Amino acid sequence: MELLVASGIGLVAAAGIYLLLRGRTFPVVLGLTLLSYAVNVFIFAMGGLAVGQPPVVTAGGAGYADPLPQALVLTAIVIGFATTGFVIELSLRARDETGTDDVDGRRPEEERGA
Repeated sequence: MELLVASGIGLVAAAGIYLLLRGRTFPVVLGLTLLSYAVNVFIFAMGGLAVGQPPVVTAGGAGYADPLPQALVLTAIVIGFATTGFVIELSLRARDETGTDDVDGRRPEEERGA
């Protein structure tokens, strides 16, 4: 199961990096989102799973489930959603200002040398 989760995280991260390197703004935004999903699943998977353990330390102190990975992932989801909204707004504004959705701001006729 660890190999399946690790390869799934690697595949999503690779797809995110591939999309980040595209020349248009929508694939870049999609790549950022996929990369943040991969990081969130990685953090969550590194936290481990403690079955039948309380989420806080009890008086006996026998064992507990670590709540830190869940808190980190929840915070990362909220920050990632806000960042995605901001990047979408920036890309829409850049498209309105430049007239193209190329990442570098060049229009297709400029690339052809016309």
